[in-house]
Amino acid sequence: MSSQVNEPEFQQAYHEVVSSLKDSSLFEKHPKYAKVLPVVSVPERIIQFRVTWENDNHEQEVATGYRVQFNSAKGPYKGGLRFHPSVNLSILKFLGFEQIFKNALTGLDMGGAKGGLCVDLKGRSDNEIRRICYAFMRELHRHIGADTDVPAGDIGVGGREIGYLFGAYRHYTNSWEGVLTGKGLNWGGSLIRPEATGYGLVYYTQSMIDYATKGKESFSGKRVAISGSGNVAQFAALKVIELGGIVVSLSDSKGCIISETGITTEQIASIAEAKIKFKSLEQIVGEYSAFAENKVEYVAGARPWTLVGKVDIALPCATQNEVSGDEAKALVAAGVKFVAEGSNMGCTPEAIDVFESSRATASAPGEAVWYAMGKNSNLGGVLTSGLEMAQNSQRMSWTSEEVDQELKKGMVNCFNDCIEAAEKYSNESNKNALPSLVKGGNIASFIKVADAMFDQGDVF
Repeated sequence: MSSQVNEPEFQQAYHEVVSSLKDSSLFEKHPKYAKVLPVVSVPERIIQFRVTWENDNHEQEVATGYRVQFNSAKGPYKGGLRFHPSVNLSILKFLGFEQIFKNALTGLDMGGAKGGLCVDLKGRSDNEIRRICYAFMRELHRHIGADTDVPAGDIGVGGREIGYLFGAYRHYTNSWEGVLTGKGLNWGGSLIRPEATGYGLVYYTQSMIDYATKGKESFSGKRVAISGSGNVAQFAALKVIELGGIVVSLSDSKGCIISETGITTEQIASIAEAKIKFKSLEQIVGEYSAFAENKVEYVAGARPWTLVGKVDIALPCATQNEVSGDEAKALVAAGVKFVAEGSNMGCTPEAIDVFESSRATASAPGEAVWYAMGKNSNLGGVLTSGLEMAQNSQRMSWTSEEVDQELKKGMVNCFNDCIEAAEKYSNESNKNALPSLVKGGNIASFIKVADAMFDQGDVF
């Protein structure tokens, strides 16, 4: 593995996988799998390129674009594009590495990749954003295709940007194909795709609740702390409310809102409308009538984890490393029983240690905190992207009920795969402990990828 000190996010993701594998019986039972680690940790290809455009002031701007094509043993490269000022190679390598294993857990034929552009879209007009997307695709189109690499959206790349990127690809290649996912419903998109990551997160968490309580409990009446206020957080919150849960928090990069009685669907609709215009939660709370009718507390410069009072379930849905060790301890003290990531690598290693220690030492499931990492619990988006690819290949559109049914089935299958691998390989000393979904997810996905790499001669 690359050991550059300037790749902390990638190193964190790599060591999380390696520690799970080495702390299991996998290499002891199957020594050949150890040979996969140094190979799978190096991207098959990293593409870095210059992107230039003219801004609305008729000035030239330039930024660096990337595509990390990490592994294609399981299928065409698949993973999002992120347009954000924080984009760098370490973050994209971490996301691409996670994507390899997340995609393997979907059960569909997809490899792992990630890409993006180091740019801030806030304050830019639609016309300028279109020019940025066309400039980005001018280079990227040489390296992607329906059977090669199928990007999707991510932070900063929503439906508008996917539309511009798809139009640019079509013009540059003279080809209409399913080369991007998250497309508009009128031109190859899939129903449920915008909702998929948030819905899938809740379906996975429901599987955790079913397993831990032997089907006796559900989301009904549960107090649920959610971070973030973008696509994933919005639809996770809506699904929680639909299932009878109480959403007590949402957040953005500037602060969070807390509601003891529960954030409403009307407030989430206001947030969804305002976030497209890059408004902050502080602005939204002050401007939208939904917040005048049902008061919430806005706390500037804070994350919700230490502010939510009693909480049963925590769903981090903002960005990486958003739950610290101390915040994890605060959640445990607040009574949390289930933590599942809607964000990628949402919990720091210290936070994961807090949750996993609670799980491993509890004398009964009801006393434990059960934690699911993002590559297990937030794969609903890419799973539905895979379903969009299937629909594009068939030149068909499935109903929302059909897609939602496949999404729910895929999340339950992923959960069961994680449980099976954890029970087989995780070496738990406490026989009363719930299975480790960290080890289970890492082991199950690693085996799927490793077997494909052996079969195709990538490892020998």
